[in-house]
Parts: sequence; C-alpha cells; structure tokens
Amino acid sequence: MTTVAIVWFRRDLRLQDNPAWAAATSGNDRVTALYVLDPVLWHTAASFRRTLLLAHLHALDDRLRRDGGRLLVRRGSAAEIVPSVARELGAREVHANADVTRFARRRDQAVSEQLGPSFTSWWGNLVHPPGSVVTASGRTARVFTPFARRWSATMPAVWAEPAPAIVEADPGQGLPPVDGLPFQSGGEEAAMDRLFSFAERADDYLATRDLPAAAGTSILSADLRFGTLAPRTVVSVVGTATDGRAAFVRQLAWRDWYAHLLWEVPTMAETALRPGMEGIAWQNDAGDIEAWKSGRTGYPIVDAGMRQLASTGWMHNRVRMIAASFLVKDLLVDWRIGERWFRRLLVDADIPQNAGNWQWVAGTGPDAAPYFRVFNPVVQSEKFDPGGHYIRRFVPELDRLAPRWIHAPWTAPVSELRASGITLGDTYPRPVVEHASARHRALAAYRRATHVED
Repeated sequence: MTTVAIVWFRRDLRLQDNPAWAAATSGNDRVTALYVLDPVLWHTAASFRRTLLLAHLHALDDRLRRDGGRLLVRRGSAAEIVPSVARELGAREVHANADVTRFARRRDQAVSEQLGPSFTSWWGNLVHPPGSVVTASGRTARVFTPFARRWSATMPAVWAEPAPAIVEADPGQGLPPVDGLPFQSGGEEAAMDRLFSFAERADDYLATRDLPAAAGTSILSADLRFGTLAPRTVVSVVGTATDGRAAFVRQLAWRDWYAHLLWEVPTMAETALRPGMEGIAWQNDAGDIEAWKSGRTGYPIVDAGMRQLASTGWMHNRVRMIAASFLVKDLLVDWRIGERWFRRLLVDADIPQNAGNWQWVAGTGPDAAPYFRVFNPVVQSEKFDPGGHYIRRFVPELDRLAPRWIHAPWTAPVSELRASGITLGDTYPRPVVEHASARHRALAAYRRATHVED
C-alpha cells in the first residue's frame, strides 16, 4: 500500500539537516512539499523580507524539480489549508518544524486539533528544543551564562536520515515572481556557500565582529531566520577550536536562549520580563521617533544604521545596539516601538531574538544590560568606526568631513563644515537631543520606575 506524507515548510526552507523532511521521506513512499502563502504574514513584512523569502522559495522549488517534484503552493490561512490538503491527498502524516511565537503556536494548535496524531512537529530550527536546557527547577535559566554552560554540554537530538521518496510535482497556485534584487542569493546551496565562506574567517570573529565597515560578521542571520541553514549545521561547520569560533557559536546559544524564553513566556515581545520595568514614563515624542526611523537624528552612527536598515533591510549588529540604546535611553521611547519597527523592516526579523535583544538594551529583560548602561553614540562611533567609513557609506552628505569631526559634526568649526559642504539644520540635522542631559533624564525615569534612590 502506497503511503503519502506532507512536509509543511514554513521557516525551514531546506532539505538538508531538516528533521521534518527526513521523517517524511524515510517513512513514506510519496511526499508532498507544501508551502502556504498566508496574507497575514505576507503583509506584516516589508519588501526586503518578502523578496528574500520568494528567492528562497523559488530556490527550494528548483531543488525539488531536480528530484522530479515541485513545491505545492496554496494561498490563505494555513489552519484551513493544511488539513484540507491532507484530506485531499489522503496523507497519513503531516510533518513540520515548530516555532516559538504565539502566532505559530496558535496556528499549529489549530492544525493539530484537526489532524490529530498524524501531525508531527520537530525542532529543526534550533540547536536544542525548548525544555531541553533547564535548571534543576525545570525552567529556562534567567541568566545566560549558566544556560550557555548547560547548552554546550547538551547532546543534540538524533534525527532520522532522509530517504528516496517520490516527490509530488503539483505546483498548486505557484509562486509569485521575485520582485527586485534579494538581499542574498536564495536557497540552501547559496546559504552553505555563505557558511563555508564565513568559516574561513571565523578565527578573526572576535576582532572584527564589532566593526560595521568590515566584513566581520557572518551575515548568516537571515539564513537562520528562513531556515536555509540548520543551526546545528552551523555549529558543526564553524566549531569551537579557536576563541573566535567559540565566540560565534556562543551567539547561537543566545539565539536558543531567547527562543526558549519566549516559549516559556509568550508575552516576551509585549511585556518587560524584569519586575518593575513596566512603570517607566516613556516620552514617546512623535518627532523624535520619526527622526530615528528616517535616520535624521543628527548622530551619524545612529543615522547610518537606520538608513542601512531602510535601504537594505539589514543593519550591522553593533549598530543595532547603538541605535536601540539611542531610541530607548536618549529619546526615552518605549522599547516596544523600536522592536516593532525592526521586526517589520529587517530581513532577518525573528521575534524571540528581536524582542530579547531590545529588552537587553532597554534593561527590562532577564540578564539584561543594567538600566544605567547608556551607550554614548559618539564614543561608540569613534571606537568602532574610527575612520567614519561606515558613516560615509550611508550618510553620504558627511563624506567630505574629516574623521576628527564626522562622529559629531556639530562640534566641527564652521570653516570645516563649510569646506565639507555641510550646513547643520539644512544639509544635515542638528542633534535632536544633547546626549549628557538625555542620559540624566533616562536614568531619572528608570530610577522612579524602579524606586531606586539617587
């Protein structure tokens, strides 16, 4: 008797090291690769992420074609479509890789209630699944270091090996064309090329990761977000043989930690996890928020990051921290406003990572930066972009300004500004706030909220 299974692809757009695909192909004669284009998710993402998603989906479809199959594409609500396709095909099994967000959990619960035990979910997009790295009390540690220690000592789960199976060739409604140039080349093969390229320079990761003008980071975050790479594969290829490699793998432990925390605390993207931090009197000035979003704050390193985000859908990690700190601490804007903006625009937007990192910067999460840590954007700029090369790339109106002045143009002599073609308040904005006084304002607001005496 011929057996039929469905692999419901979501954020696992690969065949290699994919437990859902391996389980379906190793246990069935025929497999349908299904993707549901959900308009709710489609319209919450900005164009850069949609374009990259389509590039990955087309690459997956091309990969399946080589095995004589196609990606079956349907549009609508997955909670309705997946059970309908399962009934239509007479599938005895539906396999998918789980996600930790509230939307994903509600969606999967709705599908599970209709399909019953024939629906199986796996944890192919984390190194270790939620609940597998816990304290003696059975919960995820609220401090990262002990979590990372247990995480490193935990053996990965054993997954099935994929096997030959007939892949169905029905394309369904088909994929929309890729509209525009994607942030990266699509598909798992291109992702593996990126991984091996980074592995060749991973020894230098500690020395280069904070330099936005250098090719010092892996640029693998979008591959992890779309699942064109399994994080276990990344750990295996990079390894921990040197300090640089170990530091990079530690970032994957952070990634798992935030996912595990969101699994335990589904409100992490909406609610401060540190007691007392919900009472901060945010200013939330509309003009300040717009200046930040548009890269017109008058602080070049912040503006460069925000313009990089707007023009590419990506931002260097160090600059993400600087820009986030500036919004929360200098402008006293609720971290959730920034989290939503990053979530919409970033090609690698991943709710647990985004929310966790914003709470870290805001000092509202577990094991977060202390609330009194306030990044000085000028000092950060001078330290990590000393020549101003990153700033010049994304804030070209400052290109002619000497390195001495480019980090804080308002301190430059009028003659220097004039020679560089800059008129503050016209060709480039004056600072929206003065950092020292903004810092004092933020610390006072945090102290009042947490009842800390001066």
